[in-house]
Amino acid sequence: MRLGVNIDHVATVREARKTFEPSPLFAALLAESAGADQITMHLREDRRHVKDEDLELIKRAIKVPLNLEMAPTKEMKEIALRVRPNRITLVPERRQEITTEGGLDVLSLKENLKDFIKPFKEVGIEVSLFVEPDLKVIEVSKEVGADAIEIHTGRYANLYNEKKFKEAYEEIQRIKKASLKAKELGLRVYAGHGLNYQNVKLFVRELRGFVEELSIGHSIVANAVLFGFERAVKEMLNLIRG
Repeated sequence: MRLGVNIDHVATVREARKTFEPSPLFAALLAESAGADQITMHLREDRRHVKDEDLELIKRAIKVPLNLEMAPTKEMKEIALRVRPNRITLVPERRQEITTEGGLDVLSLKENLKDFIKPFKEVGIEVSLFVEPDLKVIEVSKEVGADAIEIHTGRYANLYNEKKFKEAYEEIQRIKKASLKAKELGLRVYAGHGLNYQNVKLFVRELRGFVEELSIGHSIVANAVLFGFERAVKEMLNLIRG
């Protein structure tokens, strides 16, 4: 199972003081050096953490693939087609939210997504949709032209963190069914949101072979503050790869 490291919250610390450090670019390079399989960043419409220049610098500097999380808007489409990340992940976005609160509403956006996705497919950029583990949503994800889905793991993470282990295990089974459906349709399957050093081990044990890549950011950055970025990435990789 691969690890994608989200470096957004390195930029969050930087923006707390509106200064130049810590550097998201340096964090991306450290994550790559420690063994990360890809780097993820979310360029938000309000630029609350990652900036356009971060995206451009990191795209040029890293050797591993770059995954750009973005809202399905005209502005973000233009930026992504110019910078050419290896993958885009379309996510819902609200100005008031602290972090992404759930999966993209693929059902109501179906017709818009078909047109939005086409230019990315034409230039060879992989398109992933951040979705709930819902079978109908996954079917429509395939219909609109996505190459992959990233399953929202927030509910599992919250249940585990609250020590509701029975319910957490049931959520894992729901994710497993969704992953199987996606694979049957020819979609690649990724997962992320709220995964940390405590809850990732059970997730990996149950979903190895179903989910091929995890996206983890906040927990790694939080531990990096205390123990260093390379160590934080390496310890997460040890948990994932066993």
